[in-house]
Amino acid sequence: MSKIITVDAIGDTCPIPVIKTKKALEAMTGAGSVQIHVDNEIAVQNLSKMAKQKQISCSSEKIEEKHFVVTMKVEESSITENGKAADEETSCIPDSRNNSIVVISSAVMGEGNDELGKVLMKGFIYGLSQLEQLPKTILFYNGGATLTTTGSDSLEDLKSMEAQGVEILTCGTCLNYYGLSDKLEVGDVTNMYVIVEKMSEAAKIIKP
Repeated sequence: MSKIITVDAIGDTCPIPVIKTKKALEAMTGAGSVQIHVDNEIAVQNLSKMAKQKQISCSSEKIEEKHFVVTMKVEESSITENGKAADEETSCIPDSRNNSIVVISSAVMGEGNDELGKVLMKGFIYGLSQLEQLPKTILFYNGGATLTTTGSDSLEDLKSMEAQGVEILTCGTCLNYYGLSDKLEVGDVTNMYVIVEKMSEAAKIIKP
C-alpha cells in the first residue's frame, strides 16, 4: 500500500510550507503521497510550482475557508538512486492571477449541438485551470450557474482554481430560478451589482 505523509503547514508563511514539503518528499523511499495542509492561496501556488519543477503529480482542494489541501503523488520514477525525491530550487512566488475575468453564461459552449457544447465547455474550463496565469475571477450566471453546482463535470477543475486564489462567483438569482440555491459546490453566491462591478473593473473579459 502506498505511503501517505501528512504535512501540517497551517499558519506557516513562505517559505516554511515549501521547506516542510521538501523534507517530507526527501523522506520518501518509495511511491506514495504527501498531503500538505495550508491556510492561504499563495502557499498552494508555491507548492504547485514546486511539484511542477519536480515533475510530480499535484492537485489542490479547498476544504473550507483558510484551509487548503495540496496532494503530491510520488511515483517510483521520481525517487533518485539515494532514495530521496529529486530536488529543485523553489522560491516564494507572487499571486499568479491577472486582472482578467471569465464570464460563463451557459452550460454549453457555442451554438449547434448542446451535447457537443457541454463537452466543449468542460474542455474550456479544464484548459483554463491549466493556464500559467489564472484569471482573477470567474463569473457564472443564467445557464452557467449549473456548472458550479452538484453534478457538474467541472467541479474538480473549479475547486482547483479556487484553491489557487481564483474568485468564483455564481448569480444568486440564477441559482434560485433553476432551483439550485442549496446545491452550490464551489465559490460564493453573488448579485448583479457585483457582477457589473467586477466586469467594469476588469482589464480583460473572456467569454467562451
